[in-house]
Amino acid sequence: MPMNRDRYPSNWSEIATAIKEKACWRCQRCQRQCYRPGEKPKDLTRSEWTTLTLSVHHSNRDPADNRAENLIPLCTPCHLASHAGRRGNITPGQLSFDLEF
Repeated sequence: MPMNRDRYPSNWSEIATAIKEKACWRCQRCQRQCYRPGEKPKDLTRSEWTTLTLSVHHSNRDPADNRAENLIPLCTPCHLASHAGRRGNITPGQLSFDLEF
């Protein structure tokens, strides 16, 4: 998912990875098991592996607030749902999810 990196600390990748590791790479909303880096099977479609990608959401929607209690690991569908209705710290079109049926 593209994001405006200017709004995040320079060590965001390390922070996000630590949060994901602590959650054992499982979405904290739906409990879906997500893939770790380098673990993606080659036979998955883009939609399938995107669905199983874990990201870290700022509960208070402030990317400058990186306290552990403000960060929650979410799979792509749950992360998108948390931003539904233009709530949050994203610009329109920043997050998108393509489903293939």
